[in-house]
Amino acid sequence: MPDAPPPPHPFADLDDFIAIPRLDGLVLSPDGTRLVTTVAELDAARTAYTTALWELDPTGERPARRLTTSIKGESAPAFTPEGDLLFLSARPDPAETDADEDRPAALHLLPAGGGEGRIVATRPGGFDAVLVAREGGTVVAVSPTLPGSGDAADDEARRKERADRKVNAVLHDSYPVRYWDHDLGPASGRILAGDTVPSHPVPGDDPARLDLRDLTPTPGRGLDEAELDVSSDGRLVVTTWQVPDVGGRRLTLQVIDVATGDRRPLFDEPDAEAFGPAVSPDGRRVAAVVETLSTVERPPTFHLVVIDLATGGRTDLPSPGGAPPSTPTWTPDGTAVVVTADERGREPVFRIDVATGATTRLTADDAAYADVCASPDGTALYAVRSAIDSAPAVVRLAADRTDQHPTALRGPTPPPPVPGTVTEVEATAEDGTPLRAWLALPADADTTPAPLFLWVHGGPLYSWNAWSWRWNPWLMVARGYAVLLPDPALSTGYGPAFVERGWGAWGGPPYTDLMTLTDAAEARDDVDASRTACMGGSFGGYMANWIAGHTDRFDAIVTHASLWALDQFGPTTDAYHYWRRELTPEMAAANSPHLHVDAITTPMLVIHGDKDYRVPVGDALRLWAELAERHQGADGVMPHRFLLFPDENHWVLKPQHARLWYQTVLAFTAWHVLGEGWEPPELLT
Repeated sequence: MPDAPPPPHPFADLDDFIAIPRLDGLVLSPDGTRLVTTVAELDAARTAYTTALWELDPTGERPARRLTTSIKGESAPAFTPEGDLLFLSARPDPAETDADEDRPAALHLLPAGGGEGRIVATRPGGFDAVLVAREGGTVVAVSPTLPGSGDAADDEARRKERADRKVNAVLHDSYPVRYWDHDLGPASGRILAGDTVPSHPVPGDDPARLDLRDLTPTPGRGLDEAELDVSSDGRLVVTTWQVPDVGGRRLTLQVIDVATGDRRPLFDEPDAEAFGPAVSPDGRRVAAVVETLSTVERPPTFHLVVIDLATGGRTDLPSPGGAPPSTPTWTPDGTAVVVTADERGREPVFRIDVATGATTRLTADDAAYADVCASPDGTALYAVRSAIDSAPAVVRLAADRTDQHPTALRGPTPPPPVPGTVTEVEATAEDGTPLRAWLALPADADTTPAPLFLWVHGGPLYSWNAWSWRWNPWLMVARGYAVLLPDPALSTGYGPAFVERGWGAWGGPPYTDLMTLTDAAEARDDVDASRTACMGGSFGGYMANWIAGHTDRFDAIVTHASLWALDQFGPTTDAYHYWRRELTPEMAAANSPHLHVDAITTPMLVIHGDKDYRVPVGDALRLWAELAERHQGADGVMPHRFLLFPDENHWVLKPQHARLWYQTVLAFTAWHVLGEGWEPPELLT
């Protein structure tokens, strides 16, 4: 009998790809009977993603069911002790007749026993986060508020005056002033708290609303991008708090009394930051992640800390392999914490005994785990699992078994099949260090060797180990490419020494490791070494630029959101205080790609978002200007191209822009790698 045809996949058509529903995040009800996740889907116009809340059965027996539907979407689900579901949404209240189209996100409640969801709290600046005390029911939320505002009414009046006068200016008194993709200010986060509200208001009365008290009326910029947790009884909030540091800010941990608003430091060290706080089930301890501040001689190190809330006593716990761990999750009995951490191209789940520091690896597959939840009886863990070849899905793990494989739960939609296979490539670095990479291959590569696409990850403290919607190799595989996903020096999951190899020497071991792994891939029979391309974003874009100035082995190079001139990048990024700890001016000059522009002969596709604050667009503009100055052809036309997104940031998030991004990359590589001629996307001509 002939072989069965391969299952259909959505990677051959970019319209099908952007329409795949995208699952993210996970919360478990206090009684352990309900799991809720968010799923993003294309809206009717296919120009934006809208999120909805879905419920999954932890036993895996019942199918997933959709809980919410609205044009505005829903996010940040959190359960009350009674099983009601709180969430954030800008959708209007059904009771309103003149809803504001530009309303900020309000806090909604969906009763556990059924019935219409309703708004239970609003703020002029909306909300950024919501948490609920597991037993006490206290609701804690973060709301952006103008610094001079006394209460919500005052904040609303100030916002209206700024809007009426068309004023959006911000007066800063500290650094930084921007973060990733948005300006900081004029509003800053404040932590609010209130008692939980009844599931159903009394008929005839006004709908019950949550009375929120301002616990942090004068936070300054302390709560920018805050990460926080609330004790089970609702009496304490533990939060990150940014304090001034040399040239910038540093993360500390602070404890806030919910009844009084009194605040005290819990972790504040001059040479380290703490984040990801998690309060123990008995409310007596806090687990958090600690990162030592890097220097030009030493990269950051990571470990976990458990702090006694009454005495301040500390227990330091190792992070698995020294890799950056996820926010810890406590086991219900309080004897251990569960984290995920990079490990050789995977991100397993680990259990760490608080008393001894003994670490147990709980998963054994080639996957990455996130959003771990522990069942209240301590027998099971739930998590979002993905892999290079598997989109995110919710799974169950037995909490007391080691090196196990997961049990898939019934999700909103099955993960899409991929049009090929993934394998590993291994090599040895110039200094004898073992190296490895993932290699995604078309199904027919064994009979038709595939042209090679080298993809360099960003970070640089990062690793290729999980599914990515933004950098998805299967779109290239579906068009016949093999995609190499290497972890060179500076990658996480290979121990501190692996990071140290490339620290302050970006153009050294990271570059030679990439070339060594590319050599190993090209030596395979299923790879066509005569047709190759290279692509990277952020730090990966830096490496793409460095590669362009140091070798002509590739037929095309794509550089996205890339660092070009390090003397320019450092003072203009949103986190100069971080980067100047890592590179001295001399180190920046020794590793700056722009000094090698005269050596570039490979056609380059430059891509950047005008609202990218991590790598400001000035680097792309300078790269483009210097390419134009040196590399015009005899007919005055460059082999290079520049794709600029005026309203995108470090990432390209809008679905139609993502579609154009992939179309342009594929057209550019088809031109220079496959020799098919230049045919840009129709919408760009």
